[in-house]
Amino acid sequence: MCIGRFLENAWNIATSDPRKVIHGVKAGIALTLVSVFYYMKPLYDGVGGNSTWAVMTVVMVFEYSVGAIVSKSFNRMIATFLGGSAGVGVHWIANQCGEELEPVILQASVTILAAAAAFSRFIPSVKSRFDYGVMIFILTFSFVSVSGYRVDKLLELAKDRASTIVIGTSICIFTSMFIYPVWAGRELHNLTYKNLERLADSLDGCVTEYFKENEENNGRKHEGYKFVLNSKATEEFMASMARWEPAHGSFKFRHPWKQYLKVGASMRSCAYCVETLGGFINSEVQAPELLKKHMREACMMLSTSSSNVLRELAMTTKTMTRSTKTQFFVQDMQFAVQSFQDVFKHLSKQALLLTEHEAVKENTAQKTKTVPIMAIFPITTMATLLIEITERVKSIVVEVENMATQADFKENKA
Repeated sequence: MCIGRFLENAWNIATSDPRKVIHGVKAGIALTLVSVFYYMKPLYDGVGGNSTWAVMTVVMVFEYSVGAIVSKSFNRMIATFLGGSAGVGVHWIANQCGEELEPVILQASVTILAAAAAFSRFIPSVKSRFDYGVMIFILTFSFVSVSGYRVDKLLELAKDRASTIVIGTSICIFTSMFIYPVWAGRELHNLTYKNLERLADSLDGCVTEYFKENEENNGRKHEGYKFVLNSKATEEFMASMARWEPAHGSFKFRHPWKQYLKVGASMRSCAYCVETLGGFINSEVQAPELLKKHMREACMMLSTSSSNVLRELAMTTKTMTRSTKTQFFVQDMQFAVQSFQDVFKHLSKQALLLTEHEAVKENTAQKTKTVPIMAIFPITTMATLLIEITERVKSIVVEVENMATQADFKENKA
């Protein structure tokens, strides 16, 4: 049973995203290429019999996206060079001090530099971009400095290790870039416009569900905001990896990846309001049905105009083309806000009449003369949230327009 369930899960993952299968094939190809240094004696002798380091490099460096591989490769090569150089330098200094002080100096240097490097991993800028490099620096420096105490040809050893790491990282980069590449930048771009679409669907779904516009189950649609709220870590990781990638497709050198994070932050700000709005769907305190019917048209018009803006921004981001319709939809949203406020001004008066009408219709013994505050509270809160959402949608518009300017989106000639 366990094996069957495992195979079923593996099959589902493979069919849902075939690129993950291709990633496994690419990893196998990279290991096959680097294994040639074992099987061909001239190549094996050329790296001083240290082919194992090339294999270890491929295993440790190979990642899913091009940016992640380039980042790890760069970190590994630079850290190996710095760690090896520091190790050779410390060994030379210790050797000049005589045999008695040599082990003391070596141990002291390992303690101090390793401690400093390990502490640097707590620095945010180092943690986000060079964490792997710091670990390799500690490993290389410790290995070279300690090995130098027993190995005579230390420079040759360091050179061979460095060459095998260069070979391993080069094979990884070549394989990832030329065999069905997965670009972190493209993944971030796709995630951004899909989140805009999810946010628009969630807004429409929440309002539709609240007013019971239809009987369809919009559960999945109106919960799309949860994906937006949970995307922060993924966006930050993708943006960090995308900076390491060369120009590809529509993404030029120095593409404004940081701006995608600002767009994501503005989307999450809006998604928090949608989340609160969604909480009213199953709330125990509900507005009277006649009052909801009175506000339905204005609320639906406001949510539709806001979601239209979000969908147009999604299309702008997806096609990387400036839209001439965005400002039209923004103006339509502002008009909907004004109309909504005009309707809302008469809410108290209408609520009183509607509540009295309900009381007469139900033949209650005591006619309601005032509106219970708990009856108006839900619709009032919803109105406030819808207006707040429009303001946050405007913030998204500003960030997307800034991204379009920085990334030099094409002009829509239509």
